[in-house]
Amino acid sequence: MIGRLNHVAIAVPDLEAAAAQYRDTLGAEVGAPQDEPDHGVTVVFITLPNTKVELLYPLGENSPIAGFLEKNPSGGIHHMCYEVEDIRAAAAKLTASGARVLGDGEPKIGAHGKPVLFLHPKDFTGTLIELEEV
Repeated sequence: MIGRLNHVAIAVPDLEAAAAQYRDTLGAEVGAPQDEPDHGVTVVFITLPNTKVELLYPLGENSPIAGFLEKNPSGGIHHMCYEVEDIRAAAAKLTASGARVLGDGEPKIGAHGKPVLFLHPKDFTGTLIELEEV
C-alpha cells in the first residue's frame, strides 16, 4: 500500500539557522520558506537525491509544532511521510485494520499541493505517519 518515503519532517526552534545548516554545512539544496496556515506551520524543504527533509516551524500560537517544541526545545523528528496512490482507499484499509486517522478523517491539502492524512503515532510504534497521495 505505501510507496516511497516522501520526506522526514523535523521540528526546529530556529528555521533560518536550520536551513542555513543544511545549505552551508551539508551543501544541500534548500527551498524557500512557505507558510501553510491550514497546518499551522512554516516549512522549508531540503531536496536530497532520494527523498526530502521538511523543516517545520510554528506558524501562530495554535501551531501543533509549538507544543512539540515545548516538549522538545532543541527540536527533533516530528513525522515520516509515505506516498500512496489513493489516499481514501489507504485510509479505509487502515481504519478497517484498527489504525486511527487523525482529525476528521478527511484529507487536507499539504505543502506539496496534494491530499494528506496523518495517522496516530500510538498505532505505529510511536511515530506520527503522514500519507500523501501522489
